[in-house]
Amino acid sequence: MDTRLSILQTALIFLCAGAMAQENIDPSRFAGERWFGLYLNKGKVGFMQQVLSLGEGGRVYFTEEGTFRMNMSGVKQEMKVSSMRIYAHTGELISIDYTLTDLLSTTEFHAQVQDNQLKLIKKLAGQSVERYLPLPQEKLKDTLKFQLWMSQKPKVGDELVSFLFEPLYEQELTCISTIVGTEERLFNGVTTKLYKIQTKVNILNLEQTSYVTEEGLVLEDIAGEIFTMRLEPKEIAQDINYSNDVLVSNAAIVDKPIKNPREREHLKLILNGPLKENHLFCDERQQITAEGDKFIFTATKLNADTLPKLTFPVQDEEVKRWAEPSSFVQSDHPEMIKTAKEIVGDTTDAWEAVQKICVWVKENMKTSYSAQLTNALDVLKHREGDCTEHSLLFVGLTRALGIPAREVAGLIYVDSPKPGFYFHQWAKVWIGKWIDVDPTFNQPLVDVTHIKIGEGDIIEQIKLIPLVGRIQITVTEE
Repeated sequence: MDTRLSILQTALIFLCAGAMAQENIDPSRFAGERWFGLYLNKGKVGFMQQVLSLGEGGRVYFTEEGTFRMNMSGVKQEMKVSSMRIYAHTGELISIDYTLTDLLSTTEFHAQVQDNQLKLIKKLAGQSVERYLPLPQEKLKDTLKFQLWMSQKPKVGDELVSFLFEPLYEQELTCISTIVGTEERLFNGVTTKLYKIQTKVNILNLEQTSYVTEEGLVLEDIAGEIFTMRLEPKEIAQDINYSNDVLVSNAAIVDKPIKNPREREHLKLILNGPLKENHLFCDERQQITAEGDKFIFTATKLNADTLPKLTFPVQDEEVKRWAEPSSFVQSDHPEMIKTAKEIVGDTTDAWEAVQKICVWVKENMKTSYSAQLTNALDVLKHREGDCTEHSLLFVGLTRALGIPAREVAGLIYVDSPKPGFYFHQWAKVWIGKWIDVDPTFNQPLVDVTHIKIGEGDIIEQIKLIPLVGRIQITVTEE
């Protein structure tokens, strides 16, 4: 059960909010720091510091450091995210450094403008990978956009396009901001006019609402309607304990337990919440259909005897791309290939291999709640984590054999800590058709309480952020 990736990914999007200065004004007037409290569905989960500083030759440094402290079913977790963007005195991007540190590892990205390209170096799982990408459009005016825009006395309905290169996604985001209204709030004891600005991030299907003063100071950002970054004095921003259990507070709790959740053949539920068309996955196992303002979910347990026979490595061109390695699924690493071959032995049957890997992951992983941005190779080394780590390792091992596999996200029913549906990750594999597999629960064929609402990599899963803590479920079939 996992909401930590949603917390991390949403925090990164706040960079689209802008900072503390504007073009054509001496940046030294705005040098200093700002502190923000970070809230998930009104429960505090961390704080962030923003600093604008000047260096030699007129360089401008914009740094952000975020700390997240979470209670995950009674287990205290801490994660730190930091970034530094450096711009020339002309406003051109020079470099970006991004670091994420958790209890087990540090993940680093360094992007440097070089020869009219962007050189990106990723360091994770003890490996360094280098790529050259097209030069991004991002400039200082994009990071400092709100102050520049507010100085132009914009009106309701005005739009602004800005750009942000995100090392974690290895691509540039386009942010389209629209002023949708104005309002007044008390700020430092004074009635203050605020612009309400909505920003849409192109590839993430995510909307952010910002409340900005006439001087361009961001008082509050709300991403996906669930994650808030609020300007606060340093002492208040850093005042955080672990009282907010992010697993329980964002689950869809039901009024009574479901009988035999793992063995039952069928299940029917009513879902209420901000589900969109891209969340309504329908396949052989599950159906989600809209009926008025609610959604009907039905699931049927698949029969293993009806599965097709297929040998691996899979040669089907339509699905082979899902057997390729990625930044966070290093399925081509020698240790990953070696382990996968040891697990499956002499078999060449895809379904038999999937079952063996599912069992192996369950038996060789220590289950623990963890706040981290992880990858398959690190999981193979440490063999510890929650559903995200189980699924990543499973996907890495199956891809290492040439069996297409993808990450899947949604909800699953569990009895504790309270009976309800909790956010969860599992996997899907191609064995002649796609089937869902849950290595966390050792289910080569998942049970009917798995509600799939997303699938794919980190960019696809961030699209689920607006759903966290906002789905209600009623059981209609026992």
